Amino acid sequence: MAAAPEPDEIFQRTREEGRRRLARTPLELASTALVAGFDIVFGVIALGIATALVAEEFGDGPGELVGAIAFGTAFVSVILGRSELFTENFLVPIAGLERRDRRSWYKLAELWAVSPVLNLLGGAILTVIVTTHGVLPEGTGDVLAKLADGIDANGVLSAFASAIAAGALITLMTWLVEAADTIGVRITVGWIGGALLALGHFNHAIVITIEGFFGIRYGSTLGWSDLFSNFGVAVAGNLVGGLLFVTLTRFGQAAGSSSA
Repeated sequence: MAAAPEPDEIFQRTREEGRRRLARTPLELASTALVAGFDIVFGVIALGIATALVAEEFGDGPGELVGAIAFGTAFVSVILGRSELFTENFLVPIAGLERRDRRSWYKLAELWAVSPVLNLLGGAILTVIVTTHGVLPEGTGDVLAKLADGIDANGVLSAFASAIAAGALITLMTWLVEAADTIGVRITVGWIGGALLALGHFNHAIVITIEGFFGIRYGSTLGWSDLFSNFGVAVAGNLVGGLLFVTLTRFGQAAGSSSA
């Protein structure tokens, strides 16, 4: 069995991937960000259908567990398809950043500004299509409306704390994906990360907002102002969790490993 790569080796792989991402054209960035929104929509569909089917036979608890596992397929798609999901940009492009190059900073700002907008745009477009009456199986809408009802159930502090956990979880997933040597391990890491995110109902800016799109379409009590207020809180928390809790600590780990 091959030995696991050292932290400085993972960092070097991450840096190369980050440089590739920062070198992309605006068209490529826009396309991959839109596709990431589609990936999340299909994950939410899988969550809704699986939860409804299992809960009908075995109850809400098993339904939520199986639904979360089904949602993990969204992150498998993001990873294998190299889609551009906003929270994946907290570690990889920063590793590839040329700190004395203004253009490199501009590309990072472009990435952070464009990816969340187009993630949501892609998600909104596909959500409208698949929530047309009769497209999804009966019961799916009730599950997703209930999920959306819970978005504004907690206060700002708890929403922010949940968003910190979401940012840390997905950024950790990104680090582990870069450490993986095989497609099978990458699939496993992505699936587990996505399933944990859904199981904990963590406040991921893109996932939760797209779930809100579904819920509103299916008659949730959630309002648009509450949804986008939560989006702002989620972005702030995701940044804190992704950058402070994972990116800086993993880069410090890599620096210590290289000097050892």
